[in-house]
Amino acid sequence: MELQQLRYLLAVAKTGNFSRAAESCHVAQPSLSQQIQKLEGELGARLVDRLKRRAVLTKAGEALASRAARILSEVDAARRDAEESDSMARGQVTVGVLPTIAPYFLPPVLSAFGKAWPGMEVIVQENTTALLLQMCEACELDLAIVSEPAPPQKLAGEMLFSEELVLALPRDHRLAKQAKIRLSDLDSERFILMKEGHCLGDQALKFCDRQDFHPQITFRSAQLETIHALVMAGLGISLVPAMARTKGRDAKVVYRSLEKPRPTRSVMALWRKEHHHHKAADAFLKILREVGKEFEPAPPP
Repeated sequence: MELQQLRYLLAVAKTGNFSRAAESCHVAQPSLSQQIQKLEGELGARLVDRLKRRAVLTKAGEALASRAARILSEVDAARRDAEESDSMARGQVTVGVLPTIAPYFLPPVLSAFGKAWPGMEVIVQENTTALLLQMCEACELDLAIVSEPAPPQKLAGEMLFSEELVLALPRDHRLAKQAKIRLSDLDSERFILMKEGHCLGDQALKFCDRQDFHPQITFRSAQLETIHALVMAGLGISLVPAMARTKGRDAKVVYRSLEKPRPTRSVMALWRKEHHHHKAADAFLKILREVGKEFEPAPPP
């Protein structure tokens, strides 16, 4: 059994097609197919069902692919450790993060990390929670920064901080002069929320459900920037993370806290349990912890 054969098997599993798998591995298709067949012969089990238009892993193939992902992750980590000097003069860390966290939390993190380890490269991938969890499980990420999912069995997690979700209002809104606002004040308001599949929208709706409040949703968007723009235009109000207030907004949007109980969200770091953390990932996680303390809100009055 060779490492390259395992890489070919994972490529087939990911693409569902021998041609696309060979292309992603930069190898001729007959060569890739031959190596898969050789691996099947060595193990005495069929690993891939060759269908007319696609290739599907058998149960034996799925079992091997799961172990192969961990094996190759360890091999890649060992190679990185060998390549990195004690001073971490070079190296790479891949981080997945929610788009409702990245623009606000990552700049101070990347700034601090860059000062501490100027030779390191950081690759940032923004996506939804579901896709980030999948990438973590597949060892495609060293770390994922998400908002309070229950970590799947294969993942480990660490809470970084929690923050309030605040009400974003147009400057001339009738409630803009109130220091605190009750949910009952919002009965007739039009809400602008993140679209389904984005956890921020789900968190806002779960909070409303717990308070037996049913918001009138007028618009949904996949971008927090778009939601802010719609609020500025006077098209509705929204619940946004407190960290989003710090992005230099002009006076066209004001932010207010809801009266207790206040909606909150928690931000955490996740990684695959069996995924060996190389020096770069360990250093990045340390910076996440340090910067996360600065995002913890002051005790409410």
